[in-house]
Amino acid sequence: MWKETSEIPIEIVSDEEMSLIEAAFASTSHRTYYSLGRDIEDGIGSNTQKESLLRRFKRKSGLFVTDITSTEWCEKQKEFFLVCGKPKASEAMKAGSARHALLEQEVITKVEVVIRSAEEHWALKMINFIHGTNQLFLDGLTRELPLIGFAEDVCVVGVIDEIRMKTGTITLVETKTRSQNNLPSEAQQRNGRLQLMCYKYLWDSLLAHPFPTKHFLQLFSLKPDYMLSQEIREFAMQAGAPVQTLNDVIGKYQYVCSMLPEAQDQLLLRYEYQKDQSLIGEDQYLYDSYWVADRIRSSLEFWKGEREASYVLENERWKCKHCKFVAARISWVESVLVVDDGCVALVLFDTVLHPAATRGVLWGFSKKK
Repeated sequence: MWKETSEIPIEIVSDEEMSLIEAAFASTSHRTYYSLGRDIEDGIGSNTQKESLLRRFKRKSGLFVTDITSTEWCEKQKEFFLVCGKPKASEAMKAGSARHALLEQEVITKVEVVIRSAEEHWALKMINFIHGTNQLFLDGLTRELPLIGFAEDVCVVGVIDEIRMKTGTITLVETKTRSQNNLPSEAQQRNGRLQLMCYKYLWDSLLAHPFPTKHFLQLFSLKPDYMLSQEIREFAMQAGAPVQTLNDVIGKYQYVCSMLPEAQDQLLLRYEYQKDQSLIGEDQYLYDSYWVADRIRSSLEFWKGEREASYVLENERWKCKHCKFVAARISWVESVLVVDDGCVALVLFDTVLHPAATRGVLWGFSKKK
């Protein structure tokens, strides 16, 4: 049962949340006070932490393009997502996901494949890329095309919503769904533009530079000679890529990338109304290599722990009204765990937006007996 105390309010903690708390003091049980930012999660605290957010949360998967765009939206919110867990998807988000699934089904037939290892996980992404590019050359259209590339020395994975090819010209397209029948704010449009520009950045990098196979294998501790399952080998053969090992797949992936035409600088961002899938509007804009490189560089500084998470700009603090962390008043600059006879108290210093004064809030958690 849960041990309660009368001095502080008690909140029931899920097993996942408790595991994070237990991990913080498992190896340092003699200490009484712990900084949440320094000892529980790298996302909150000073820059002297041992592990970066990148290593702590993304060392097995690399960054996704959405990890970059979400930091452009609000680094502090992204930090909370990592530490506290992402809030449940809203109805609008679910509707958007369902629409993307329908668009994908129009041109792609999904087949379930059993994955036994990290090697097969990455191999399947690359094989899906080869299948997608084959479809692009044959039909002039493909959707949900996975890309594995690098920004600086960081692996970045993206899934391009739609690629069109007409008379040898490649156009990258992203479709956003809206619960309201109007165009989004400029900040939301800018974030959508960044997402497409990140895809273009990866596309251009894969065409211009050989895939860094050695670095990729070392980064994720992969075995190049790992023998893929018969099912995956057959799936690759269907794409015209006879392979046996992960290294074979990487070689095919690199070859296909070298043969792709350049994507044009004009990108297309589409907005659909969720209710009836009608087109709200289209945003055609030019790729800005300097701007996207700067945004990626800034995001990587955050992920690598080279600086602390920043708040939104003053003229964009309206975003906080839509943030579930602010709504729940889960916002802090420093926090402390107090361990006493099996009970854990988490002190959060509430600093919603940027008030001059902070307010200490004490939450008590007790371990299940």
